[in-house]
Amino acid sequence: MLIDPAYVLFETDHWQLNHHLTSRLPGYLMLGAKAPIDSLADMPDAALAELGGLLARAQRIMETQLRPKWLYISRYGHMPGFPLHFHLIPVYDWVEDAFWQDERYRQLQRFGSHNPTQLVTDGAELTLFVWREFGESPTTPATQGPSVAQVINRLRACMRD
Repeated sequence: MLIDPAYVLFETDHWQLNHHLTSRLPGYLMLGAKAPIDSLADMPDAALAELGGLLARAQRIMETQLRPKWLYISRYGHMPGFPLHFHLIPVYDWVEDAFWQDERYRQLQRFGSHNPTQLVTDGAELTLFVWREFGESPTTPATQGPSVAQVINRLRACMRD
């Protein structure tokens, strides 16, 4: 898949790191294989050797530059035609606050096992919220901090250093 160069942060021989094309959440990145392969088991050894270092470097830079409360790194990849890719999803304090303020997500409410009076959430619920509200919804929750374009420029500069 050809990615608009404006979204690309960094490339190696085997991988491309870019901002998610349709997410309006600043800092939602994708690390995708350049080869049309959809399984880690089928990746060349050189690509596998690059992968761990790239994920660690992207995580370090995102945590340092963006300071999310949580950073989820996941692989879903069951859509035919897409090469192997990983989602790097920053969950900022303000994202979690927006989740708790959105009544539609109260159906997911549950109480903590250590404190039965405290409402808790988890990565799956927050990921659903990010996908729905920052990717699919025509009305995105208000964002705080730098814009998508500003984050792309900041992270691109850090990845190149």
